[in-house]
Amino acid sequence: MFVIRARNVNDAWYWAKKELAQHHVVRPSRVGEVWEHPEPVATFYEKPLERVLFDPQRDANPFFHLMESLWMLAGRNDIKWLLQFNKRMAEFSDDGVTQHGAYGHRWRNHFFTEDPDDPSTFDQLEKIIAMLKRNPDERRAVLEMWDPSVDLDQPKRKDVPCNTSAYFKIRQGKMCMVVSCRSNDIIWGCYGANAVHFSFLLEYVAGMVGVPVGTYTQISDSWHAYTERWEKYVSKFDPPRWDPYDGEGARDTYPLIADPYAFDIELLCWIAQTETPDLHERGYTNGFFPRVAQPLFNAWQHYKQRDWERALDQIERCEAGDWRMAAKQWVERRYAKTMGEAVGV
Repeated sequence: MFVIRARNVNDAWYWAKKELAQHHVVRPSRVGEVWEHPEPVATFYEKPLERVLFDPQRDANPFFHLMESLWMLAGRNDIKWLLQFNKRMAEFSDDGVTQHGAYGHRWRNHFFTEDPDDPSTFDQLEKIIAMLKRNPDERRAVLEMWDPSVDLDQPKRKDVPCNTSAYFKIRQGKMCMVVSCRSNDIIWGCYGANAVHFSFLLEYVAGMVGVPVGTYTQISDSWHAYTERWEKYVSKFDPPRWDPYDGEGARDTYPLIADPYAFDIELLCWIAQTETPDLHERGYTNGFFPRVAQPLFNAWQHYKQRDWERALDQIERCEAGDWRMAAKQWVERRYAKTMGEAVGV
């Protein structure tokens, strides 16, 4: 197994590109040719909350990554709300309404109890948090995302979980997490969406238990890049190694949880408020919603209308320096392209 030890996702992405460029086997796959690493790969993040990828060539959509993370923590699998941030989500739905392998739904609403008198679903995260509160030395805090009864040998399914299990433990007073992944596209998955989604999951569990965030390790069995995406998103000439978290701007992150007792209900209320704008706006004890999520949600609405000035104004109101910087750069790249096209550049 090859191991990448990295400070954060930007550091990991730099070394991952170098490793796969030098060591890969070209293989066919279900959806196209891939460059696959000859061994499984583990990525170890020392600072997993530094999760925003800034590579302009990769051009990751920070709005989508953030909003999908909150959608996951809410336990959702209906895709309507997500489609406003990424219409391609419909391509991964069997019925155009739900996503079969939605991680958040697997975390909170998919699995049933064994009680024949009460065959209801149960919340895995709730149980894991209770276990770790009760026993900080617990080693059975296993989160399942793969369900063989509905995922195994299902060739017609458009989406089954790539990440299959997560393990939580407290070491040296900090919450650590290891995620197992059967198949990991390093461009869209491992160092794009996964680094965001699962670091939010780690931060959520840590915050609900009441301990700081420790390390995050992603173990990828098939660690690969699709040949077509590699040629599009990975430069043939490596840019200098650069980490915005070392400089001004992105250094200021914003904590997800301030009030663990109110977080879950406030998350559901915030999403409901964005779905039904005429709902009465509530006060939040978790500042992440009004100070990070809401400004970026507002900015996205203005961006879709190509109201560049208002979009950038809302982005400036975001109090998380990393998300603010990434969103601003992402919108400005599109503004520059639009202006260039308008003048025939």
